[in-house]
Amino acid sequence: MAEMTEMKERVEKSLNSIRPALQADGGDVELVDVEDGIVKVRLKGACGTCPSALMTLKQGIEVRVREDIPEIVSVESV
Repeated sequence: MAEMTEMKERVEKSLNSIRPALQADGGDVELVDVEDGIVKVRLKGACGTCPSALMTLKQGIEVRVREDIPEIVSVESV
């Protein structure tokens, strides 16, 4: 349990490093869960309806989170 809490804290810290860029474009990202190396997030604001949201998710958010936390397998939008 403590291990999962620590992982969520690490993911949240990584997401916080990305947040200013998302917020500058009117969007945001919310951590929903971390399960079996998969980070589940919800894109909010402008990011939720942006045509480039998948690219932002995979080429921006996922790349950064995996750089910061190598044991993460993927980041998915829920």
